Amino acid sequence: MANTPPIAFTLRAWQAWSEADPPGEAGPGGARPPAPALLRRRVGMLGQHALRLAWGMACSGEARLIASSRHGDCHRSIAIMEALIAGEGVSPAEFSLSVHHALVGLLSIARDNRRGHTAVAAGPESFCFGFLDAVAGLAETPQEPVLLIHYDEPLPAPFTRFAPETGPAQALVFALAAGGPGEAMTLAAVPTAPPGSDPASDPAAGFRGFLADPAAPRFTFAGPRMTWTWARDVESA
Repeated sequence: MANTPPIAFTLRAWQAWSEADPPGEAGPGGARPPAPALLRRRVGMLGQHALRLAWGMACSGEARLIASSRHGDCHRSIAIMEALIAGEGVSPAEFSLSVHHALVGLLSIARDNRRGHTAVAAGPESFCFGFLDAVAGLAETPQEPVLLIHYDEPLPAPFTRFAPETGPAQALVFALAAGGPGEAMTLAAVPTAPPGSDPASDPAAGFRGFLADPAAPRFTFAGPRMTWTWARDVESA
């Protein structure tokens, strides 16, 4: 992949949840409205948190939806495989909720959002490539806001050896626009040279820390394929 020149975007709002947060921690934005039962009763714990954050965003009914996740609903997928190994049938509803874009599909139905949605899975750089897809969409269609939903959780045993660096379960949602009110930023990426192995850190958690520190001018994450840099656009601030 070639160098990606800095792409400008505006961060309108964001919400986050992590299993590592202190009990009762509301995160940025404070208390969040509950999601409807349609979204709560059909998905697991991680999906409920992701959808609750997205539901609380004012633009969720009109923005293009992008979901990024390395593993998706891995526990549901593994349960389906175990059922097949045991010779048991698989519920069509369980299968439909195991696909990678299930969460954004449910959200689009609940919000009657017909803008379309995308699901991105790119290994340890899933968050980064999901963000790139979001800001590239803004550059192409500036009048259409984007809601980026990132969620992931550790793989259960015996699959932990395939992704030992995965951090705690987390969900983050970002309302992005091509301009207007909000925090002006840029995202750029260059190939990692030489290509590396899976990193020990998590880009989504690192970016959350960057947002929580207004004095930090930039955040850089070196992935196995690309090195990503988010920067605050001081000149536009």
